[in-house]
Amino acid sequence: MKYVIALVGLLVVFALTYVASSDKRKIRYRPLVVMVVLQAALAFVLLNTGIGEFLVKGFAAGFNSLLGYASEGINFVFGGIANEGAAPFFIGVLLPIVFISALIGILQYVKVLPFIIKYIGLVLSKVNGMGKLESYNAVASAILGQSEVFISVKKQIGLLPQHRLYTLCASAMSTVSMSIVGAYMQMLDPKYVVTALVLNLFGGFIIASIINPYKIEKEDDLLEVQEEEKQSFFEMLGEYIMDGFKVAITVAAMLIGFVALIAMVNGIFSWLFGISFQALLGYVFAPFAFVMGIPWNEAVQAGSIMATKLVSNEFVAMLDLTKQTGLSERTVGIVSVFLVSFANFSSIGIISGAVKGLHEKQGNVVARFGLKLLYGATLVSVLSATIAGLFL
Repeated sequence: MKYVIALVGLLVVFALTYVASSDKRKIRYRPLVVMVVLQAALAFVLLNTGIGEFLVKGFAAGFNSLLGYASEGINFVFGGIANEGAAPFFIGVLLPIVFISALIGILQYVKVLPFIIKYIGLVLSKVNGMGKLESYNAVASAILGQSEVFISVKKQIGLLPQHRLYTLCASAMSTVSMSIVGAYMQMLDPKYVVTALVLNLFGGFIIASIINPYKIEKEDDLLEVQEEEKQSFFEMLGEYIMDGFKVAITVAAMLIGFVALIAMVNGIFSWLFGISFQALLGYVFAPFAFVMGIPWNEAVQAGSIMATKLVSNEFVAMLDLTKQTGLSERTVGIVSVFLVSFANFSSIGIISGAVKGLHEKQGNVVARFGLKLLYGATLVSVLSATIAGLFL
């Protein structure tokens, strides 16, 4: 039965994507079929095989080691504030972002990351039927982050037509940066985080290829990566450490604001209608949760968490998921995969602001198609969660 529901889920995703397509005649179906098959194969390997288990455990162990090193610095500054085993969320989950950001800076400085990003992107461009720039941007977004990635391609931002700019922004919203993956792994099972990272990479291309189909001529298929300004090692290190701290502070501020606002809105709705706002949204999203493969008796609960991510951010939704009791392992897995992306309303402002900082006119273009961007990125999450559900 779960395979029938998954098939219906895939049909729903592709139908909703097809309806929003800007040019249905230009859709190329062969790359889409290849990428969906690849998604299914990768999900099977990661979730159902010994090789996948080995890879996930290795990835998780690596991040756990890094988080252990990060705790050395955190304990030096904040030791004694929290009781043993009861560190506040900001200290235990968000502050390690500072250390991970510093490591990314070092790998950037010694040219390891640019090499990896460029050549993985070139391989992807052979699979997805898109340009080198789009493929590079998708990989770079998954490592550098949704705003930082645009700096690396700023030479081409002002020259891009709207359809190519949409694809770049869709990749940035559908993926998550490596600097916060460790934070996710402290709230979700690492195997679901890793699975989502891989599936979203291809899912972003699949959905963008339907919503926004186009073919790039050979002479336009260029990739010009901006070299970072020459800095000394310690200048660079200080900059990346501060950037990581800004991310941690920003996420903390967003959590304080959103959690408080959602609590207030829930209180108002409960007083007026006898049902909380999140519970109401749960009923709205329940059909989508069901076609993703979640049992109907858990669909409202799962739908509420999905809606929370959309209207606030993934951290708030992940915290909600950790508080839920009675959900089956299958439901937790499917919802976890859905949550690992930047697809929420606040990301529209972050991405358009990042582009506008580099090119004002193009930033305004991004703001105009912001809702379509969020629509597509949300469908990427639904697609990834549906495919993951096949193997849970």
